[in-house]
Amino acid sequence: MTYMDMAKDLARFFEEHQLSKHALVGHSLGGKAVMALALSDLLPDNTLSHLVVVDIAPAEGSISPEFMKYTRTMLEIEKANLQSRNEADKFLAKVEPNLSIRQFLLTNLTRTDDGLRFRNPVETLLNALDGIGQFPYKPQNDGQPAEKHWNGPTLFIKGKNSNYINQNNLPSCRSFFPNMALKELSTGHWVQSEAPREFLRTVREFLE
Repeated sequence: MTYMDMAKDLARFFEEHQLSKHALVGHSLGGKAVMALALSDLLPDNTLSHLVVVDIAPAEGSISPEFMKYTRTMLEIEKANLQSRNEADKFLAKVEPNLSIRQFLLTNLTRTDDGLRFRNPVETLLNALDGIGQFPYKPQNDGQPAEKHWNGPTLFIKGKNSNYINQNNLPSCRSFFPNMALKELSTGHWVQSEAPREFLRTVREFLE
């Protein structure tokens, strides 16, 4: 599974539902996926109206120990034969003390005939960790737009206490997305769960 695979899935969804002039919002891995789509030739022009990228940059970087810890624990939850969301929360609390972050991570947990499972393919993600730190396009290093760039309005939302967007990769953001703005919120990496109201207000103001 690569970011271009995810971009193709998104493009297929747009085509199947005949969507046009829609905004895309992506956080972390999802942010790289929506950027890959915007920079690709998979969609007709003007299909995307706006892009919101949450606490990730279009650059290569190592996977954080935090992300690996969460993914492994989520897989353990699926295999532990737990009976309730409360049990899953207690399981996750072993590695994450922040309740709002745990609730966010458990958003996609659902009950199936085989027990509690996450809607997102946790094991697939875990097996693809080596590629998650990559990005399929290369930026321009001279301050000019990259060969593959998207001129639409783009908002990068950075968590103040997170280092996923930083002075080293901000030039890449501008290279790929010349019409970009940067907004910083007083959060860590999990922006939308740590400051949901401020996050929604920021996105609404940008889209309006």
